[in-house]
Amino acid sequence: MKATDQLRDEHKGVLLMLAILEKVSTRLATEGSLDKEHFGGMLEFFSIFVDKCHHGKEEDLLFPAYEAAGIPNRNGPIGAMLAEHVEGRGFVKGMAEAFNGFKKGEDHSGARIAAYATKYISLLRQHIDKEDTVLYPMGDAKLSEGKNKELLAGFDKIENERVGAGKHEQFHAMMDQLRNIYLS
Repeated sequence: MKATDQLRDEHKGVLLMLAILEKVSTRLATEGSLDKEHFGGMLEFFSIFVDKCHHGKEEDLLFPAYEAAGIPNRNGPIGAMLAEHVEGRGFVKGMAEAFNGFKKGEDHSGARIAAYATKYISLLRQHIDKEDTVLYPMGDAKLSEGKNKELLAGFDKIENERVGAGKHEQFHAMMDQLRNIYLS
């Protein structure tokens, strides 16, 4: 198993949550309704699972391994992915701030949530496609089996430290619940 196989599997979960976010934000924009508990869980997923765990694996381990193997960072594919990680964090922060306003009944906060969600969905779908079809295959061709094993061990450590015991399973249960509610 290559380290990127695990990341591709994680991408499937992220894409599912983006599809759910799209339904939620469309409903918010058209009807003004938002289940606060569901949306709070989604924000937690995007900030903990996507950013701290998934992007942490890439930023702390995978991308440095790629760079050491000769894939350029500055003005290259790694630098582009890192810039998109930063941009995505900004969109999640914007959604969270607008959500806080929504909970307080602030005008236009629902529209702000929907606008940030739309930008985040578009960014991450394109980002995932570039990683899955360009960057990961490029890196897979350059990393040894030993380096892949080392990366997988490091990925496990990041997941345990940044997500915590049992949280991964909670996120999957939440994804299943939200899929049944919003995508059925």
